[in-house]
Amino acid sequence: KLVVQTVAAVHRKRRAAMAVGKNKRLTKGGKKGGKKKMGDPFLKKEWYDIKAPSMFGVRQCGKTLVSRTQGTKIATEELKGRVLEVNLADLNNDEDQASKKIRLCIEEVQGRNCLTDFHGMTLTRDKICSLIKKWHTLIEANVDVKTTDNYVVRMFAIGFTKKMPDQVASSCYAQTAQIRKIRKKMTDIMTAEAGKVQLRELVKKLIPESIGKEIEKQTQGIFPLKDCLIRKVKILKKPKFDITKLMELHGDGGDDAGVDMLRPENDEAVNTLTADVQAAAEDE
Repeated sequence: KLVVQTVAAVHRKRRAAMAVGKNKRLTKGGKKGGKKKMGDPFLKKEWYDIKAPSMFGVRQCGKTLVSRTQGTKIATEELKGRVLEVNLADLNNDEDQASKKIRLCIEEVQGRNCLTDFHGMTLTRDKICSLIKKWHTLIEANVDVKTTDNYVVRMFAIGFTKKMPDQVASSCYAQTAQIRKIRKKMTDIMTAEAGKVQLRELVKKLIPESIGKEIEKQTQGIFPLKDCLIRKVKILKKPKFDITKLMELHGDGGDDAGVDMLRPENDEAVNTLTADVQAAAEDE
């Protein structure tokens, strides 16, 4: 029995020695290097200005953060493709347009300015909830359209049936056949309005809701509608990136306009090259 106990004790000592030998941390006491000190992450970041396209009133619409360029992670490349959501009321300085949210995508970075392009539009949730009521039929339609500058856009329309002026009944439901006709009319109007223009012209139509008014007007013969709106717009496909087109979109220069001349230019002043050409012609 004594021999067995001594053998077991030897084995235990060997196992303990092996454990210490294999696990380096046991001998050195604690983790290697200890806890790493964490600095403030915001010290490694930079602010960039966001420039909205020229179809909106306010061009400087906000700022965005990005980590500084470090190794292969370049700050400007990290910014490209970022999608920002801005309220239309802020973009146009008009509180009446607060029910629309515009999505902008950063396409190019120049200096500390991020040049954006239109990326989508949605109605705010509270606006849609305020439109939906009992005793009416809700009609929705959606369609994929290709603009003249090769953007594929998916548009969603919404509309509600309207009571007649002298109606006594509390409800005004449309029949299924009428709903199908109205939906067909909606898709036709959206295709016609968006398929014949460039994306920037389409955005200008979406802001005053001219497509919704056209749907209301053309569906009066089927069933009178009210609150016809473009509920959502998505960009499904973009053409190949073209910097010249983007610069056209941001074309008015913004804050980079030159200073006005203090005195008018003399009418007789001409370019030196033109003067030389004229002088040579007179000599001949």
